[in-house]
Amino acid sequence: MLTKTGVTVGVDMGGTSIKALAVDGDNRILASGKISTLAHKPGQAIKDLATLVKGTVADAGLKLKQIVGVGIGAPGAVDPRRGIVHKAPNLGWIDVPLGPELRRLLRVPIVVDNDVNVGTVGEHALGAGEQAQGIVGIFVGTGIGGGIILGGQLYYGFRGSAGEIGHTVLEVDGPLCGCGRRGCVEALASRTAMERDVRAAIKAGRKSVVPQIMKERNSTRMTSGVIVRALKKRDPVMQEVMKRAEYYLGLVIANIVNILDPERVVIGGGIAERLGEDFVAPMRPTAYEHFLNQDNARSIKIVPGSLGDEAGSLGAVVLVRQRLGQTPASRGKRNRKVPPPRM
Repeated sequence: MLTKTGVTVGVDMGGTSIKALAVDGDNRILASGKISTLAHKPGQAIKDLATLVKGTVADAGLKLKQIVGVGIGAPGAVDPRRGIVHKAPNLGWIDVPLGPELRRLLRVPIVVDNDVNVGTVGEHALGAGEQAQGIVGIFVGTGIGGGIILGGQLYYGFRGSAGEIGHTVLEVDGPLCGCGRRGCVEALASRTAMERDVRAAIKAGRKSVVPQIMKERNSTRMTSGVIVRALKKRDPVMQEVMKRAEYYLGLVIANIVNILDPERVVIGGGIAERLGEDFVAPMRPTAYEHFLNQDNARSIKIVPGSLGDEAGSLGAVVLVRQRLGQTPASRGKRNRKVPPPRM
């Protein structure tokens, strides 16, 4: 019978959905749950999140009192010590006490951190990071986020804002970024930037299958799925835009390596999940070329993430173990055959 030792719930608050996994001490996924991203008032959103956790725990055949704790990867600026989401633009949240409120509702320990930090922890402990002492995670999606692990531990920096890789400036007079500055890698290589460039090319008279694919999928946005489909059809506009994004990502990897000299750089996010090595391989020549220290340059591995959309949820589980002093199980033992998610 499962007891309180080792059973943890990890939650990943993504852009379109929120996913929860109940995971035992051997990293076996016991149950999963899923709801749409919470875009309403924080109070009701936190209640819905508590309901998701309770449902996932019940699907695992457990009671809340048997759970070690709940880990959450939340978007935006997070105070991990107090569990407060200071600013989450995609949710419209400002200074929301997510951790304290969930703790009041569930009466179990709650750990909250930034979603990209959490995804990096997942890849480090259970995925492509292979528990290296120094890794950097770069997650490419609507924006570009980063997580840094040094000495085997998350690195937050002096003010807690380390890892804003997406706002590394590569072109001083480049495109306007969502942060209000110009030339950030997020404004050059994110999925949002790729969509902007594809639309601009079409407006300028270039032919592309992207609009037709979006219409077939009833999508108003150029999702990762649309990008992959266009590339499979060898759409010249999409190929050109992707090549440019991969070049800029190679440059930002080189900058990171020149500053931190990590053992491994892991590329995650929806595009990396779908394209894997085909997405990451073109970044390597640019990155390696711009390493200042060329001695054993290729010993620094630049790899796609291996956990896919489970990186955040599994990383949240690992963070709970770390913060509460639990001993992590050995890597790689994951059972992906879980009940259908709750919708």
